[in-house]
Amino acid sequence: MEDTFAAGDRFLLNQARLLERRLFATCFLGAPGSGVVEALRGYQNEDGGFGQALEPDTRCPASLPVYVETAFQALAAAGVVDRPMVLSACDFLARTAAEANTKGAVPLAFPLIESFPRAAHWTEWTYEPALNPTAGLVGLLYKLAVEHPWREQAAGYCWEVLDSGAPLEGVHTVLEALVFLEYAPEGDRADDCAMRIASHFGEVEGLLLDPATPGYGLSPLHFAPTPTSRWRKLFTGAQIAAALDNLQHTQQPDGGWPLNWDPPSEAAALEWRGVVTLESLRFLVSYGRIVPEF
Repeated sequence: MEDTFAAGDRFLLNQARLLERRLFATCFLGAPGSGVVEALRGYQNEDGGFGQALEPDTRCPASLPVYVETAFQALAAAGVVDRPMVLSACDFLARTAAEANTKGAVPLAFPLIESFPRAAHWTEWTYEPALNPTAGLVGLLYKLAVEHPWREQAAGYCWEVLDSGAPLEGVHTVLEALVFLEYAPEGDRADDCAMRIASHFGEVEGLLLDPATPGYGLSPLHFAPTPTSRWRKLFTGAQIAAALDNLQHTQQPDGGWPLNWDPPSEAAALEWRGVVTLESLRFLVSYGRIVPEF
């Protein structure tokens, strides 16, 4: 069991970005979360947003909402928050939403990404303000306990969409909605909404309830990363076990985990493999499948 963890550690040391190495140190070595904050500073732009290809599929230096979400995810994983950093990013989101005039919703990206290398799936659909990424951003702000006027406005948008009963298209939209519902203060209302969403899991494109399903997708572990996750109850024990078995069987000889999509470059692929490898180690450790030893 220990070989899996050690090999993953070596892969991160050899190939991963500073951000993932800092996160590994915080998650597993007891390092302070301040190292993660300092790694993120290099990605934050003067407008308060994050850029510099923080999400590796888009190689854009300008600020994008998807990069802000990636930064918030890193802070949440490290269990740390730098309030000035987060509030500046919220100001950027607020300006973005105001320009779009969409009740607080923001898009993943802007057309300017077309001037830079990017993965093939980053096209016009990413320019539309939507639950993806608005819901995830709001949920992470709840988790980080950072208040901002944009958070409340965007939360109203999220509830309006979710209460409408409109079907959620695609696995990432479903994940974003459940991140919002996990941390939203309306407990019973959020539980009821999550159960309605879960009743349609079998229809969600890209939700790999069976890890043998070919193609791109997310596993139940992305929704329930630990045994105590709020949405662990939405999946059967067999589904969680199958996802964990698949992780243990798909680690590569170099210690990292593979990707099930095509990034835009070799550098982007290595950056993503660092993200996925750290994620895989966290899943396996949290469910007790491997025990880290140093």
